Amino acid sequence: MEKKKVALPLVCHGHSRPVVDLFYSPITPDGYFLISASKDSTPMLRNGETGDWIGTFEGHKGAVWSSCLDTNALRAASASADFSVKLWDALTGDELHSFEHKHIVRACAFSEDTHHLLTGGVEKILRIFDLNRLDAAPREVDNSPGSIRTVAWLHSDQTILSSCSDASGVRLWDLRSGKIVQTLETKSPVTSAEVSQDGRYITTSDGSTVKFWDSNHFELVKSYDMPCNVESASLEPKHGNKFIAGGEDMWVHVFDFHTGKELGCNKGHHGPIHCVRFAPGGESYASGSEDGTIRIWLTSPVSREKSDAVPGNAPNPKVKAVADEVTRKIKSSLHIGTA
Repeated sequence: MEKKKVALPLVCHGHSRPVVDLFYSPITPDGYFLISASKDSTPMLRNGETGDWIGTFEGHKGAVWSSCLDTNALRAASASADFSVKLWDALTGDELHSFEHKHIVRACAFSEDTHHLLTGGVEKILRIFDLNRLDAAPREVDNSPGSIRTVAWLHSDQTILSSCSDASGVRLWDLRSGKIVQTLETKSPVTSAEVSQDGRYITTSDGSTVKFWDSNHFELVKSYDMPCNVESASLEPKHGNKFIAGGEDMWVHVFDFHTGKELGCNKGHHGPIHCVRFAPGGESYASGSEDGTIRIWLTSPVSREKSDAVPGNAPNPKVKAVADEVTRKIKSSLHIGTA
């Protein structure tokens, strides 16, 4: 009898506390990259295809709730419980600037043109920082009904969306007027909101439901009930024919976008899943968990059997000497002077 093929993830160790956010860069001339946010206060940058550790951004003094890369993967940003959002050089790991806030910051996102950084958090204020004038006061968009949980840009940076930790729905703001132009209604607070790579859909997760919205007309396209409460969902970017969801049952579920049928279930995490994201080419996807690990799964084949862990493929971040040596070599090759 032929043995059924089991989906084995790449397991990325390094974080010492839960992984709460994952973000893939677009495909660049140097490949694509994955940045992770963790309650251990140190965002980590990895090769998006192999999961290999590239570097750790050190400087926050509290949990990091969100992290992202700009379109070219040259700069990173991270939002933290230390009341700051930090801007980083993604090549060297150097801190470029710290944008101070008055309370915990839960979300950050670069504009598509890379000139602006959007932030939101417990203050209930959306802030837009001009990255060409780092010391300039940000534009502020307030009237959020609750503590901001997620933020994103769409419509060529003309619209921003946000969801709240303590209020249901997703609000869409027209930046020209600074007003809410639409609210996508949900029953529970939205824990994850993703704009699809082609800009057609907004994928949201609230409670035990995953919804897909038309991002131009703001109409509900699909709504599927999940087997448990899910914290995150992501739509396959290349064909748009499947999506993934992860949550409290510790499994990464794969579903057919058109029918909602479950295609597979990947097991391996030892704690609730906080974030799932597809790689930009759709060939793999990553999950981050309360167990402190990131797992990268191949989109095909999908197995229903329990997956064993592939040995960790990332160095421990405590090997600071190695990171310093890599940074020194990068700086030397790029002729970047040390401070």
